[in-house]
This record gives sequence, structure tokens and C-alpha cells, in this order.
Amino acid sequence: MSKRTLFLAWQDKARSKAWFPIGRLDVYKEDPVYRFRYIEGVKRAHSEVGFPPLWDFPDLEEDYRSPRIFPLFKNRIMSPRRPDFADYMRSLDLPEDAEPIEILYVNGGYRATDNFQVFPKLVKGDDGYFVCRFFLHGWRYMTKQAQERLYTLNQGEELRLALELNNPATTQAIQIQTTDYHMIGWAPRYLVHDLAMAMAESPGEYHAEVVHVPPKFDRTGQRALIEMRGRWERYEPMSGEDYKPLVGD
Repeated sequence: MSKRTLFLAWQDKARSKAWFPIGRLDVYKEDPVYRFRYIEGVKRAHSEVGFPPLWDFPDLEEDYRSPRIFPLFKNRIMSPRRPDFADYMRSLDLPEDAEPIEILYVNGGYRATDNFQVFPKLVKGDDGYFVCRFFLHGWRYMTKQAQERLYTLNQGEELRLALELNNPATTQAIQIQTTDYHMIGWAPRYLVHDLAMAMAESPGEYHAEVVHVPPKFDRTGQRALIEMRGRWERYEPMSGEDYKPLVGD
């Protein structure tokens, strides 16, 4: 049965600013069935910063299933009835008839009003290679010159990645830089460990480029959709303790 997997991440905005992977959404396309389970990361979030169960999913040990996408995730997808829907889908580099799971794979479920994001399970091919897409993070904290450089990016433009080991907020981070040495932001925090492993294991085989740059006054607040390609030799992505479901198959 064909399956796509997304993880749900939660940020402790009140104190630590740390991100925790807390849940897993599996979508079985043939039926279709949407399945949500908490993962081990939710226990760490609870013990470290007091994370409470979600209103939509109150039982940590429940296996939630539905023939329709759960409201928590549906509310992170722009309505096709909105007049700017076509522009929004172009910003994601997706067709207007894309499935909800495809939209969430790219847009990260971003909402300015809360502290959740979604991200796809990274898939390692038989040859070790992978491809992932994400929107640039942290661009608002860049210099004015760097922010202006964002609007001169072109589709297909090559970017550089740099591993940062002393980030004041997260310790380890991945900087996104242009080839003319403007630091324009970071990769999402919840992807850093897996992407850093690819950079370490196969240093000559990772590559990043610009997929799309929304207009300067785009209302989504997103800037620069980026695609990264890389390769793991021995590492299995998203296989750590945090990602194990509390309810098995």
C-alpha cells in the first residue's frame, strides 16, 4: 500500500524556543486513510518543557484514523476558494490540483499564529541519495543587504550550505548562503541533524538551489523555496528515538 509520511513539530515559544518532533501522520493513498500517532519526541517535550496533549488528539497512546484529513492539518492548507490560491500554488511549485499531503510536504504547514510545523519523512533511495525541499528559515534576522539579495535570486540559482556549530539558539545549524557570500538564512531546525549527516558522510555530493522566490510583498511570509540533494552512506534518516511511534503497526 502506497504511503506518505509527515511529522508534526512543536516549538516551546514560551521558554526554551526549542523544537520537538511530537507526532506522525501517515497517508495511505489507495483508501484513503489518514493516520496520526504520537512519537517518542512528545515524551521528551513533556518532560523538558511541559508539553500538553493536543486538543485534537488528547490520548498519547491512541491510534487515530480518519477517511478525511484531520482539522489540525487541513487548517494549514490554503482554501482553493481564496483569490490568491493560484499564486500560492505557484510559490510552492505545485499544480493547483495537488493533493493536501503534497502541499504540506512543501509548505511546512506554516501559520504565523501558532507554534507547529510539519515536515516530510526524508526518504533514502537504494543508492543513498535523497531530495528534500523547504522554505528558508530566519531570513527576517538577516541584514538589510541580505534581505534585498533574496529578491534577486533566480530559479535554479546555486546556493551554498555551511554547518554552524555555535549557533546561540540551537548550537548546531545549517546556514544558507549565496555564491557571492550573502548569508540569507537557515535550513529548518528539525532537518538539521539529518542534513548535517549527509554533509559529513558525503561532503562532495550535496547540492542546494533555488526553486522559487515569491514576490517581495507576498502575504504568506515565506521566502525562497529551496531544494537540497545529498547522499547518506550508512546513516538512516529520521531513525532516532524521537521518531518512534508510541503505538506500533
